[in-house]
Amino acid sequence: MKIKKLMILLVLVSTMSITACAQNKNVPEEVKTTFNQKFPDAKKVSWDKENAKEWEAEFKMNGKKYSANFDNKGNWKETEYKISKSDIPAAVNKTLIGEFNDYNIEEGEVSETANGIVYEFALENDEVDMEVAISAKGKVLKKESNKEDNDTEEEKD
Repeated sequence: MKIKKLMILLVLVSTMSITACAQNKNVPEEVKTTFNQKFPDAKKVSWDKENAKEWEAEFKMNGKKYSANFDNKGNWKETEYKISKSDIPAAVNKTLIGEFNDYNIEEGEVSETANGIVYEFALENDEVDMEVAISAKGKVLKKESNKEDNDTEEEKD
């Protein structure tokens, strides 16, 4: 019985590995070209198919882990990377202190699109987990909170 389970596990792992490799080999040339032009210093690049219309590259650059998304035609959509508390810009930090002072920053990341840079944070306190997006100028763009009973509140400015 144990051998049968082990064999099934090996088949599943092998299938997933083959699928992951196949996805890497099937990345459209337009996507790879755009990626290489936009991120010439990228290291350890791995590709995943996000959905039928989008590819995601995960890579390292300048000592940080990044992810970048592209459509099937090679158009860049978004780049994200984590940010430490000490790297939060002053205007964004002022908003965090002024409007979310009762929350702890669990995680922060920078999201860059053609529309500009947005700072996204996962915040929490004793009762509420919250996700916020703040512009580089300190304006709250999105605020979603999840209370312990899983109620969701969303505000868009």
